Amino acid sequence: MSDDKPKRRGRVTSKAKKDDSIRMMDTYVKTSRGRKISSTLWLRRQLNDPYVAKAKSMGYRSRAAFKFIELDDRFKLMRPGDKIVDLGAAPGGWTQIASDRGAKQVVGIDLIYVEPINGLDFIQMDFMDEKAPDAIKELLGGAPDLVMSDLAANTTGHRKTDHIRTVALVEAAADFAIDTLRPGGHFVTKVFQGGAEGKLLLRLKQTFKTVKHAKPKSSRDGSPEMYLVAMGFKGKPSE
Repeated sequence: MSDDKPKRRGRVTSKAKKDDSIRMMDTYVKTSRGRKISSTLWLRRQLNDPYVAKAKSMGYRSRAAFKFIELDDRFKLMRPGDKIVDLGAAPGGWTQIASDRGAKQVVGIDLIYVEPINGLDFIQMDFMDEKAPDAIKELLGGAPDLVMSDLAANTTGHRKTDHIRTVALVEAAADFAIDTLRPGGHFVTKVFQGGAEGKLLLRLKQTFKTVKHAKPKSSRDGSPEMYLVAMGFKGKPSE
């Protein structure tokens, strides 16, 4: 990673029930020479995922857009005119919905480049880089109303290692939210397995009025992912 100051990369200034709009058709994929079985299974899952098809038909960048739609509809996480931080922004599904719903500004960060979206200031950088929080704050120019994180660690296949990496990302996202949110702001982050760790959950309950776990219906069946929703930030704790 270069030591140069991050540059703006792109600023342009519910499955509740199965119905006719979400129908499953099983598409088989032949295993081609050189393609791993796991890759073939992933491709088949993508082709048979009704939310992938629906996202494509509606012009959304990813099926994850529906997760944010569900969470926002349920918890009223954002309002028109809000300033929002999107951690793990690629490919831009959550930012896209935030923009559609009237966000004034979204600052997104990801290792993967995100094509320009209206209202997005983007930083291509690892959020775990020690320079990342200050880079986000500089672009934002004020306290955000919502910090949303769909960050996920690259998996190693070793369950304990993957869990530790995921916990580290969730804790870093929570630290950033507590450090930057305006009083009354909200924080939502992806977690896995049993939800947030005990110490983190306690900390969030001390700094937010309401803390809940939620699993959007658009999450894939069998997926261990959940979302932790913390609402009504009480203000940055005194040192």
